[in-house]
Amino acid sequence: MSSRPELKVDDEPGFIKFFRNLPEKSTDTVRIFNRGDFYTAHGEDATFIARTVYRTTSVLRQLGREPGLESVTLSVTVFRNFLREALFRLSKRIEIWESSGRMGWKVAKQASPGNLQDVEEDLGGQLESAPIILAVKVSAKASEARNVGVCFADASVRELGVSEFLDNDLYSNFESLLIQLGVKECLIQADGQRKDVELSKLRTIADNCGCAVSERSVADFGAKDIEQDLSRLLRDERAASTLPQTDLKLAMGSAAALIRYLGAMSDPSNFGQYQLYQHDLSDYMKLDAAALKALNLMPGPRDGSKTMSLYGLLNHCKTPVGSRLLAQWLKQPLMGVEEIEKRQQLVEAFVNDTELRQIMQEEHLRSIPDLYRLAKKFQRKMANLEDVVRAYQVAIRLPGFLGTLEGVMDEQYKDPLDSEYTSKLRDYSDSLARLQEMVETTVDLQALDNHEFIIKPEFDDNLRSIHKRLDKLRYEMDVEHTRVGKDLNQDTEKKLFLENHKVHGWCFRLTRNEAGCIRNKKQYQECSTQKNGVYFTTSSLQQLRREFDQLSDNYNRTQSGLVNEVVNVAASYCPILEKLAGTLGHLDVIVSFAHVSVHAPTAYVRPKMHARGTGNTILKEARHPCMEMQDDINFITNDVSLVRGDSEFLLITGPNMGGKSTYIRQIGVIALMAQVGCFVPCTEAELSIFDSILARVGASDSTLKGVSTFMAEMLETANILKSATRESLIIIDELGRGTSTYDGFGLAWAISEHIVREIGAFAAFATHFHELTALVDTHPQVQNLHVVAHIGEQDQQQQQQSSKAEVTLLYKVEPGVCDQSFGIHVAELVRFPPKVVAMAKRKADELEDFSGKHELGMEEASKEQVEEGSLLLKEVLVRWKEEVARDGLESKEAQVARMRELVRENEALMRNPFFKRVKTL
Repeated sequence: MSSRPELKVDDEPGFIKFFRNLPEKSTDTVRIFNRGDFYTAHGEDATFIARTVYRTTSVLRQLGREPGLESVTLSVTVFRNFLREALFRLSKRIEIWESSGRMGWKVAKQASPGNLQDVEEDLGGQLESAPIILAVKVSAKASEARNVGVCFADASVRELGVSEFLDNDLYSNFESLLIQLGVKECLIQADGQRKDVELSKLRTIADNCGCAVSERSVADFGAKDIEQDLSRLLRDERAASTLPQTDLKLAMGSAAALIRYLGAMSDPSNFGQYQLYQHDLSDYMKLDAAALKALNLMPGPRDGSKTMSLYGLLNHCKTPVGSRLLAQWLKQPLMGVEEIEKRQQLVEAFVNDTELRQIMQEEHLRSIPDLYRLAKKFQRKMANLEDVVRAYQVAIRLPGFLGTLEGVMDEQYKDPLDSEYTSKLRDYSDSLARLQEMVETTVDLQALDNHEFIIKPEFDDNLRSIHKRLDKLRYEMDVEHTRVGKDLNQDTEKKLFLENHKVHGWCFRLTRNEAGCIRNKKQYQECSTQKNGVYFTTSSLQQLRREFDQLSDNYNRTQSGLVNEVVNVAASYCPILEKLAGTLGHLDVIVSFAHVSVHAPTAYVRPKMHARGTGNTILKEARHPCMEMQDDINFITNDVSLVRGDSEFLLITGPNMGGKSTYIRQIGVIALMAQVGCFVPCTEAELSIFDSILARVGASDSTLKGVSTFMAEMLETANILKSATRESLIIIDELGRGTSTYDGFGLAWAISEHIVREIGAFAAFATHFHELTALVDTHPQVQNLHVVAHIGEQDQQQQQQSSKAEVTLLYKVEPGVCDQSFGIHVAELVRFPPKVVAMAKRKADELEDFSGKHELGMEEASKEQVEEGSLLLKEVLVRWKEEVARDGLESKEAQVARMRELVRENEALMRNPFFKRVKTL
């Protein structure tokens, strides 16, 4: 770690005393001290950073005398990387302290996963999704129903959303809301000394959904001043008391806590800037945390490849706003056919027109910055002339978008594209024309080539005269450059450069190979040696540089008033920039859907959508979109048929690793893709609209939280049974594995029967309990499917060495039941020791015999009874053969009927215990 800064602290004893007297902080807060060109952390924070960032405690240094204060340093780059890791992966809170002179320190910036306002610049703006922060207040009644009120905000776009709804004792709706909104941080009332069960449940759910949890005092949730606060914050001219949302008392309490936490009232730039809207939970499909994991919706910390998550697969967005909107859409699948078809038609326009799609992606969208972030800088009065130029550069690109969209000739797509994009962009382009005109009049656009952002010198007499002198100095520097090149015999184009260094100002640079030519020459003074060469200067250049810097400062001072005016005028265009951001983000996601649909190994198709509560789900040659993208995978396609009254409940049996999990998960993934408006990986598809996807898939990591895998499984299943409706899609992969076979089977049967009888939802259940397939006998809407495995005997020579049969998993799903699990074959595939495999086979055979006898209630047949039964059976078979030949019974049915008659007539055979057992098997 050679780039790690040295630990240099002024007045060590004074700082140590100050640090040790700081008030206690929560365990999830990290304090970092800004030292100018590097950062430090101390005490337990230093140890945490050493382990998290540097992966070793050897980087720790002691500040002061024994016992000393453990400290660690971070360069600016390392600090920024740590900031991202701490906020987005570890859900930490950050305090950044800055010196306030004379060894005083104050908190300059604070950040948490849902409140990134202070550190947006340090994060570079590349956020995967909007930092949504939510406050929740609950009124638990004696009955099972609970009233839940929430308020949430994305501070970057200055919106407050509120919602109030009834919930069950598992808070299923609250969990769905956290998923829908992609909440990063959740504010919950502190439960003080008493342990409040309801608050504990909310905390657990927030934790499961990957939210950082902040406890706030009960007083923070008091709604006494909320109407007054909202009146000042909202754009709406009306008094807050007249807004319908203020009737939601619990939500208003949550709003009060959130406004306090964000410090919205202490920043006057927020006044009159916020919008308030009501979020309706039923507008979007509900997803729980288990479904999020089962469908691999968002990238996990261990995902190696981008295409391992649906978000990673579909994200070919070119703008940060588009990427964030895609994450939002995936968590908010639509419920209305019209809205879905509207998106589908737009995707189809870009699928069918390759040139339109490519020009949009490669020429237009890729040049658009994060417009929400840009608007925020203007609103917070942190913008400069560079930000004005960035807004200008967006404005001058809009005619390009319009020209491309207006060039679409196909009539069926022209109107949808026009109403969604063209007409809106035309309005925004017209509105931004004055901004464009102002920038072209006032800003020196030619200076942009040198990455300089200055007002045109012609715009002001003082600027003009300073600029002339600056040009003269530049010319004199060029003359000096030529003179030094001749003196050192170095090419001024390839080896000796004149550069404006950020520390040394104007100076010369020689490549390291040529640097020897200035050694021992007094007229050349070295400034520094860096990777790209040696920087040096001359007394003449130093003189010119000093003059140049002085004049540049003069220029900046003279133009600062004009810059402020230009920035203030540009700030008035923020509402248009925000609307433009929304339109271009929408366009970006739609084009990204089209790109993925066309470039998949087999192109996706547009699914036909049935109105809510009607129609069936039938998928032809369906594929799992993420799985088919993996290297060296030749994906086996399968049909899916979920039909009311015929195949509402699919029971899938089959070998381990045979593809059962993939089959049921791909149903969920395709349903979700269809409801966000994307094309789907099938050759034909029709889908009914689902109000929720509820999943119970795979062993959870809940053991880390003191919950057994079986308990976690039961909690997830309880959530399904309480939340599911007839319009839901239920996906269950194994059930009852964490307890005894009989208990597990009993639970699986009862749960399946409840879903079939009481709920009536479409469901797919993969199981190893083959006995469950008997459900079809009493419930015609159950359909048994199985994953096909081919068992082929080995050749004779191999068989002599081993009794192993070759199992080939075909990953094909077909109707019917599979009566084997092939678990031992999988053990052989991963090279279990032969003795272990042999013992497993022996025990499995013994258990099958044992369970067979006991389940069927059969007595053990003696040796004599076996011999007697065999003799009687042989006599019957000989007689049957003679009669078939004599009477010319050619059809199979006639032959079977004659065999049954002969067996029934032979009373001795019917009484024989051995024959009874053979007949039952």
